Amino acid sequence: MKIIFAGTPDFAATALSALLNSDNEIIAVYTQPDRKAGRGQKLNASAVKQLALEHNLPVYQPLHFKSSTEEGLAAQQQLAELGADVMVVAAYGLILPQVVLDTPQYGCLNIHGSILPRWRGAAPVQRAIATGDQETGVTIMQMAAGLDTGDMLYKTICPISDSDTSLSLMDKLAVQGGEAIVEVLKSEHSLKEYLEHREVQDEALTIYAHKLDKAEAKINWQQSAAEINRNIRAFNPWPVAYTPLDDQQNLKVWNCQVSDQQADQAIAGQIIAIDKHGVHVMCGDQKTICLTSLQWPGAKAFTAQQIFQSQKLQSGHIFA
Repeated sequence: MKIIFAGTPDFAATALSALLNSDNEIIAVYTQPDRKAGRGQKLNASAVKQLALEHNLPVYQPLHFKSSTEEGLAAQQQLAELGADVMVVAAYGLILPQVVLDTPQYGCLNIHGSILPRWRGAAPVQRAIATGDQETGVTIMQMAAGLDTGDMLYKTICPISDSDTSLSLMDKLAVQGGEAIVEVLKSEHSLKEYLEHREVQDEALTIYAHKLDKAEAKINWQQSAAEINRNIRAFNPWPVAYTPLDDQQNLKVWNCQVSDQQADQAIAGQIIAIDKHGVHVMCGDQKTICLTSLQWPGAKAFTAQQIFQSQKLQSGHIFA
């Protein structure tokens, strides 16, 4: 089948790679416009664009598809002229109006990183970890005008381990997403079968995964050790959990693990021990976690051993 692929980050590039290794024909790739990044503010191509160019695929980077502007109408027309059988969308980052969703012969299919209808929205992987879900997965759905409201065609299951960060879990889901979309698009007959047996989402089971906010990455040491542990892992790699060092500077906390250290009369936020495993901090439920990767302002992230050797922190210090 003739496929248009639309996506931007690594998660989407993994799916595109899987489709490139299938019997389908990728006739065009859509991705976000190049963005400035880094100290030099150089324009960087998305992971999807880089992969597409490696395979000599035509790349389109419209700003939007809004019918209210000439640019949006031109983008709609350009997409229609491609004559695609189906459009596959994975973390594209642009809103697709109904006219675009209806353009390909079989519509648009989305690769979503959760088991819908749980965790619709922008941050399903992060919210699943932070909430303490035991498993998540990928849903292939036919896109509709609402946010992640389309009918479901195919699902996978992925256990969430106690050590998973959003980064590691996203990598697992990216692989599952690629395998899932290839399964659905194994042939035109296969796609028709999945469309015929698609499942409507139960609105009563819907939970919305709100977009991440930097402010919520500040560690609240009054929370339980389990909650803090999950939040630290959920906010890796963005926006990264942190705790203030003083009024001006923050200490970033990249990773942690459960600690069995105990201390009488320690208060929430207090360092009770520092060893080769990391920094052991008391939490609000009088249980502790061990911070295993920390980043001071202007420096690279320290490993547990580097933290121990640096002596930048001392037992008894209390994080605000």
